Amino acid sequence: MKKKAYNIAIAGATGVVGKEFLRILEERNFPVGEIRLLASERSAGSHMDFKGLEEPVRLLDEETFESIDIGLFSPGASVSAIHAPRAGKAGCIVIDNTSQFRMDPDVPLVVPEVNPGAIAAYKKKNIIANPNCSTIQMVVALKPIHDKYRIKRIVVSTYQSVSGAGKEAMEELSGQVRKLFNMLAPEPKIFPYQIAFNCIPQIDSFLDNGYTKEEMKMVNETKKIFGDDSIKVTATTVRVPVFVGHSESVNIETEKPITAAEVRKLLNKAPGVTVVDDIKKGYYPMPVDAAELDDVFVGRIRQDDTVENGINMWIVSDNLRKGAALNAVQIAEVLIKDYI
Repeated sequence: MKKKAYNIAIAGATGVVGKEFLRILEERNFPVGEIRLLASERSAGSHMDFKGLEEPVRLLDEETFESIDIGLFSPGASVSAIHAPRAGKAGCIVIDNTSQFRMDPDVPLVVPEVNPGAIAAYKKKNIIANPNCSTIQMVVALKPIHDKYRIKRIVVSTYQSVSGAGKEAMEELSGQVRKLFNMLAPEPKIFPYQIAFNCIPQIDSFLDNGYTKEEMKMVNETKKIFGDDSIKVTATTVRVPVFVGHSESVNIETEKPITAAEVRKLLNKAPGVTVVDDIKKGYYPMPVDAAELDDVFVGRIRQDDTVENGINMWIVSDNLRKGAALNAVQIAEVLIKDYI
């Protein structure tokens, strides 16, 4: 018999994604029984609002996860590495938003609009991984195209907002803007260089191949989610002075002949996608338009005449929602509907 309510734990509850977890659970009327808000010593003892009640924030290190059905985790990879397996062994199904388990062969990497069937493999470790925010919005838009025309190659350049690096990064952008307007020198702390009025072509650390970890996440995660190692993916990821909302310039090559009109028609029917593409009226998606919305927005769809079957497009989404918290809650919705 199905439960009427599920006990939920949120690890990293006071961070920007943790706050979105709470907000989205309430917005979508997820059947929450008990809710436990977990964080570090710095935040433990504070309170957060959920459905009009002030819920206490507990210390993650002291949580046993007994009687918890689902854990929504976003406390940082090193913290998830310790506590997600511990929660899983206690019977809690963890949906982890960090990078810690994404490429673990025993952990499904899931975007519900793309590969919901992969959720069934959660029983191996009681952990399901949420993909990288930039990967999520890209594969939501590309999956219908891949299914019908088979994508051979993806070239993606991202323009990622500072919220992807956490609330301290958002504060750094805000603080630098104020300093510059007051003729003061900005002091980079979270980012390697000034982020205000600048673009930084580095997200995460560099690897031996010259790419960053963020870029290789997009390469490897796309292949795992699509279940197709033959797709060629190359990425350049850039941090831009935008508070919320990631943008991507995506170029694809397909095996079968494809037109821009066919892509628009296909994406207009795709779950979780909104096409905003009318250049005569100046309509195309932008981060300010996608903020606080659930869909992945696609525009600037056009033929790439330099290759046989090529398409260019522009993809935008709220990285804190579909790129993180919303995707995790959608996974939880599939879990309670089909698996637990």
